[in-house]
Amino acid sequence: MKKISIISMLALLVVTGSCRKDSSFLDVPPKQVITSDVAFSDPSLVLSILGDLYNRQVDFSGLDNGWASFADFSEAFPSENGSYYFVQRTGWGYGEWGLWDYNYVRDLNLFIQRATAATKLTDADKNQFIAEGRFLRANYYFELVKRMGGVPLITTPLDYDFSGNVAKLQVPRAKESEVYDFIISEAEAIKGLLPAKAEEKTRATPGAILAMEARAALYACSIAKYGVNTPQVTLPGNEVGIPASMATGYYTKALAAAQAIISGSAGNYSLYKQLPDLSDNYANLFLDKSSSESIFVEDFKANGGKTHGFTTNDQPFSISDEGLDAGRLNPSLNLVESFEKTNNTYAPMATKDGSGNPIYYANELDIFADRDARLAGTVLLPSGLFKGKRTDVFAGYQLADGSILTSGDATQLKPLPGTTTPVQVVGKDGPVNGAEFRTQTGFYIRKYLDPTVGSGRRGRGSDVNFIRYRYAEVLLNAAEASFELGQTAVAAGYMNQVRARAGLTTPLVAADITFDRIVHERRVELVFEGHTLYDMKRWRLANVVWDGNQMSVTDLVSNIGKATKRNTQPWGLWPYKYYNPGNANNGKWIFKEVLPSPVTGANRFQLGNYYSQISDDILGANPKIVRQPNQ
Repeated sequence: MKKISIISMLALLVVTGSCRKDSSFLDVPPKQVITSDVAFSDPSLVLSILGDLYNRQVDFSGLDNGWASFADFSEAFPSENGSYYFVQRTGWGYGEWGLWDYNYVRDLNLFIQRATAATKLTDADKNQFIAEGRFLRANYYFELVKRMGGVPLITTPLDYDFSGNVAKLQVPRAKESEVYDFIISEAEAIKGLLPAKAEEKTRATPGAILAMEARAALYACSIAKYGVNTPQVTLPGNEVGIPASMATGYYTKALAAAQAIISGSAGNYSLYKQLPDLSDNYANLFLDKSSSESIFVEDFKANGGKTHGFTTNDQPFSISDEGLDAGRLNPSLNLVESFEKTNNTYAPMATKDGSGNPIYYANELDIFADRDARLAGTVLLPSGLFKGKRTDVFAGYQLADGSILTSGDATQLKPLPGTTTPVQVVGKDGPVNGAEFRTQTGFYIRKYLDPTVGSGRRGRGSDVNFIRYRYAEVLLNAAEASFELGQTAVAAGYMNQVRARAGLTTPLVAADITFDRIVHERRVELVFEGHTLYDMKRWRLANVVWDGNQMSVTDLVSNIGKATKRNTQPWGLWPYKYYNPGNANNGKWIFKEVLPSPVTGANRFQLGNYYSQISDDILGANPKIVRQPNQ
């Protein structure tokens, strides 16, 4: 986000008045910090405190942690020796994805309290700062509730009186629905306090507030509706679980919030349509800091001291800026095959004909022809273009007798049969089983990959934004809510806008809109943006798609487009050059479905994973906190 010079939050904490003593020497005003009456009399000082609060917002996924947050759920393979545990474990621990930072909640409450009590700020400044503080607090409670379920809902600073009685500080968990209700009510209360400025991407705006409301309400309603499929994932006090009777109300609120953005009343947002090549256009919306589609982002600035290593870690090995480690995030064939053909049908990559014989392609990219443009905008395909160069991806030579000629590295040359001159027999970028920093699936990531010169160097890094809320998601939120409310024609209209931008020019009609379609569209549009896990959780599909069973090729290529399709292991698609001089297919390409050799586990999502574990130290300190179910 915008690089605001930050005064340490120590200044804010010192002025809380929560640790007063009777000793008079402790009453001497500190000279090294800024007192609250001073800090909250100057908009610049308030902004510096607010900047720290913005910087402490959290996301499930992001770019500042490099790549690992995306290398899970079988949507990608982690090509790094130290990260193979992603594909070797047989499930997730109960503590995965947990969050419980009430120090941050306290700081947000203090900020709102101090800004509200300020007497020297203008009304306009006060309204701006209070609304921003409330937005950050609501957005953080959203992060808490989607991970933990109902949590203590604390909206004023709690102070200890040193009496020895801590009962009033021991706040029980609210109902899960009450936390969602709080987020929605806060959004409704503050959305009119800020100017509608679509050009503002890094601070709260009506667009960001409504996007948060729409997403939160959608989570709540789908938990209410689909929670009936996992009745064990509830608690008697509804700290976990939302009654099914509340679903329609939440769907209605989600649709209303999304439509407020779509109408333009919150600012002029639109789908990004700047480049004639639709794949390039999709990729570029994540690179263009002024994108009309971005609503709220975490910003990075190469000249402002805030960059990330996503490109350094994930650029193709042969095109990397430093010629060192790269290529860690390899999208899976599972994901690649989910992108439809342009005629609105689902189909696996055609590797064999009806008789089981290999299909030969003149060009590596031909097998991916006539696919949803988002595929090549999300994934660097074999021979894909990055920084003006093409990736060098091939697994070896397929010989006429069916054997394979390959090596462990592109520098290990070998002569082809009937020749004496050693040649390269495997791609510089892989795939080679177990060769870290090269692709082991046949694919590299393209989404977020920065083509700027130097962006892949450790010393510089990339300043591509991480988009937290964007307009395409708003359209899909509106489509899902419309569908669940029985407005299938309206849902089709919203989905068709997103799909047309991706080159799917045959519009869907009302009868085409199904739950499977809703699930599929979010997967291909929003993959690697932090939605995969929480969409599966809120639909109560996580224990179905990640059922702990290993995948066969039949599993891989069947039921594409089904919401319940198994997705427990990341597969790859390896290209081979066919070598058979004199044969009409000599020099052409064949492809094989391959499970990378490090993949020995299979993702298993247990019922106890739907809500992250509350640690024993929290439970011990507050006996009013009830334990999560199934743990």
